[in-house]
Amino acid sequence: MVRPESHTFGVAQRGGGQAPHNLEKAVVKLSRILGGTVILLTLTLVARGQGVGDSQRGAQVFAQCKVCHSLEAGKNMVGPSLHGLIGRKAGSMPGYTYSPAMKNANVTWNDDTLSKYLVDPKAFVPGDKMVFTGIKDPGKLGDLLAYLNQATR
Repeated sequence: MVRPESHTFGVAQRGGGQAPHNLEKAVVKLSRILGGTVILLTLTLVARGQGVGDSQRGAQVFAQCKVCHSLEAGKNMVGPSLHGLIGRKAGSMPGYTYSPAMKNANVTWNDDTLSKYLVDPKAFVPGDKMVFTGIKDPGKLGDLLAYLNQATR
């Protein structure tokens, strides 16, 4: 016969203490995993906020952009000049004909807005006319942002 005091929630007592329950083990393991994930996410955001990326590699990534965009002040091409991009309101480069979507986007370009836009331009500014599909590789995106922060000033 099983004595009620020898079991607590289906876990037998050993040596006067309660043996770890499988659910408890799972919760502890999940807590460690989530804690590690939070730390990694925090470090990633801090690194992104500090503009971590290699501007030389970013220049190579920019090669696909320079088909349509110039870094020269006032030199608009298929796309607007990117000179002075950081801190500029979207759709405001004089002499360039923007889509209504971009003119009305109410976005100021910085690392955060550029990251979101460059990953998926159509999702970030629905209805914009830019045909670029986006940069999905976080490393390449970080490199491009480092380059743009330097080259567009």
